[in-house]
Amino acid sequence: MTKPCPPNPEAVPEPSTWDARLARRLVTPLVGTPVTPNHLTTLRLAIGLAGAYYLSLGQFWMCTLGALLIALSNLVDHTDGELARISGQSSKIGHFYDLAADALVTVLLFLGIGFYVAVHHPSMIVPAQWLGAIAGVAVALIFFLRMRVESMVGKSGTKQASMAGFETEDVLYLLPVVTILNGMTPFLVAASIGAPLFAVYVAIDYQRVNRQMKQRAQASHADKSNDFQAVR
Repeated sequence: MTKPCPPNPEAVPEPSTWDARLARRLVTPLVGTPVTPNHLTTLRLAIGLAGAYYLSLGQFWMCTLGALLIALSNLVDHTDGELARISGQSSKIGHFYDLAADALVTVLLFLGIGFYVAVHHPSMIVPAQWLGAIAGVAVALIFFLRMRVESMVGKSGTKQASMAGFETEDVLYLLPVVTILNGMTPFLVAASIGAPLFAVYVAIDYQRVNRQMKQRAQASHADKSNDFQAVR
């Protein structure tokens, strides 16, 4: 259900990260126009899919173009949320669409890098496509578990750590530099190791939150039972 529009977009608190602040300025003129957050999510998805495709072609300049599109897609990813916040158009469906687009683009990004590396290093011990798939599946698991945690405790439970206006996902802005410096192979290897490890961490955190929620539910049930007995 759509929330009521705030009387003044400037009354909405300023984002903490630099790319979200830039996105806020880009979408502020769109308030009151037919453009909706879902339109921007679709734009982000289209740019990300194109970026992943160009990455997979195995050609240096096509890969560089793909990396630039992925970086642009990462910036556009902030525009839908910012427009939703300042225009009062937030919705559960829109939020789910945004998460699904994020997951799809990120998974295909790593698969695309895997195909690119496979063209240039076909004799790796572990095929590069497999490394891309490992990183992609791990990222998909991370998105799923974070969505589950968010459904239990709200967005505060999945908020990324930030420092000096940067978040972990902002490493994607460096992807064009990695491409130009021919660093895709070590980037892929690092992702195929780091993403599964982070997925394990998120899985442990999910189990912790799930256990806490069960304990709270049991405590609430016990309190209600005691109150009922006291009334009797």
